[in-house]
Amino acid sequence: MNKKIRLGVLGGGGDSLIGVLHRVASSMFSRYEIVGGVFNPDFNENVAFAKQIGIDTTRVYENFETMISEESKLDESQRMQVVSILTPNFLHYPMAKKLLENNFHVICEKPLTTSYQEALDLKKIQKEKNSVFAVTYTYTGYPMVRQMTKMISQGVIGNVQKVDVQYFQGWLNPIIHEKEKRSSTWRLDPKKSGSSCCLGDIGTHAFNMAELVTGMKVNTVLADLNTLYDDNPMDVDANILIRFSNNAKGVIRSSQIATGEENNLRISVYGAKGGLKWEQENPNYLSHLSDENPIQVLKSGHAYNDPLSLDGTKLPPGHPEGIFDSMGNIYKGVARAINNEPYDPAEFPSLEDGVRGMDFIERTLESNSNGNVWVELNK
Repeated sequence: MNKKIRLGVLGGGGDSLIGVLHRVASSMFSRYEIVGGVFNPDFNENVAFAKQIGIDTTRVYENFETMISEESKLDESQRMQVVSILTPNFLHYPMAKKLLENNFHVICEKPLTTSYQEALDLKKIQKEKNSVFAVTYTYTGYPMVRQMTKMISQGVIGNVQKVDVQYFQGWLNPIIHEKEKRSSTWRLDPKKSGSSCCLGDIGTHAFNMAELVTGMKVNTVLADLNTLYDDNPMDVDANILIRFSNNAKGVIRSSQIATGEENNLRISVYGAKGGLKWEQENPNYLSHLSDENPIQVLKSGHAYNDPLSLDGTKLPPGHPEGIFDSMGNIYKGVARAINNEPYDPAEFPSLEDGVRGMDFIERTLESNSNGNVWVELNK
């Protein structure tokens, strides 16, 4: 058995959902060991949290600069190999940049950065360092998303004609309608969130999903965004028309003011010979549509699924797997890359996917601010 990969963590302390998700995911498949990090900006809380989760406090640092400096002094057999960045958006770039420059692999939450130019800068450094870099578009790790991706690439539904992606949440609705409340969340603070709220938080998930499962690149976008209130600079709802390179067209709809919605991510892809539909809140089911036959429902864990889908399934059919398992599959793929083992590119979203996500955000904002016009993404 290979030694476990030494993992550091930035952010995700306390009761952070994203922190729990990454810690559980990294523990699956016995590939990683969390050896230290900076879990909280308050050092006392940082140490207390490390004790709570059983981390050696000698490798819990006051800030990420100190962590990188001290870890770099350690022997190669002891120092962190990869670091997960789970902080608010504005910290992603400076942290990832310094980690890459000091020869650490990186796993980063999305959006990758707060600007497309920052994303390009990371891409340049990563290429020079030849480091493994994953961006955690979490839902790509679901077995039936992988199955959908493979079926489309194998031509099961024919040439893609129409793509419809929806990602609806309602968590901002109780907050957005009162000025004091909406100024209390960092998601609506451009200094911490960047130029976008809804697009940066969930719209990039929908965009990444559209490109992943179809295997096609979005060429142009036309966006109509809603901030709901004049004193709110951040988008909370987005309706985006998209065009692909092969004349296929589609729509991305994302909202955080869809009252009562929880985490409603859905994707439907229609080709000349059939269609496929998947939804995150019922992730073990993939619907296959055609003109000639009744709807066929594929389920995770069965032998008829592609090996990539089966590789991401830990339990026998009928045992539900969820978002922890999806993120765990991403961590497993990153481990294979770090260890120079064979892996499928679809096993984890790459830095390039994160760069595409930032381009999508900026071009969409440009389309909206210029009067809802078509804008071309960078190649």
